[in-house]
Amino acid sequence: MGFEQTFKALADPARREILSVLKKGKLSAGEICSHFDMTGAAVSYHLNILKKADLISESKYKNFIYYELNTTVLDEMILWFETLKGENSDEKEHKTHNGSVYDSTDSDSGNSDRNSVPAG
Repeated sequence: MGFEQTFKALADPARREILSVLKKGKLSAGEICSHFDMTGAAVSYHLNILKKADLISESKYKNFIYYELNTTVLDEMILWFETLKGENSDEKEHKTHNGSVYDSTDSDSGNSDRNSVPAG
C-alpha cells in the first residue's frame, strides 16, 4: 500500500478527528457516531476510507463491529519523514547549524566550519 491513500485519508478533518477519538481504544460505529454531528452513513463512509488506508482495523464481536487504530502505517510514515529530515540512524551524529551539516565532535573544538557541508 502506498502513501497516496494514507495522505488522502488524513486530508479530511473529520477522518483525523475519528482517529483522535479512536486513540482512546476500540469503539463501535455507534460509539464513534456519538462524537460527531453527522449521519451514520457519513461516519461509515469515513471509516471505510480509513480502513482502506490501513489507518484503522475492524473486528467483529456478536452483532457489533469495533474499530481501532492501526499505528503501523503511522510508524512507517514517521520513519519516512525522518529520512526526509536526514535523521535516520546513520546521521544521528550530525547536527544542523545555519544551514550547514557538520559532525557534532567538531563543534566542541570550535572548528565546526572546517568540515561543513552545505545542507541539501
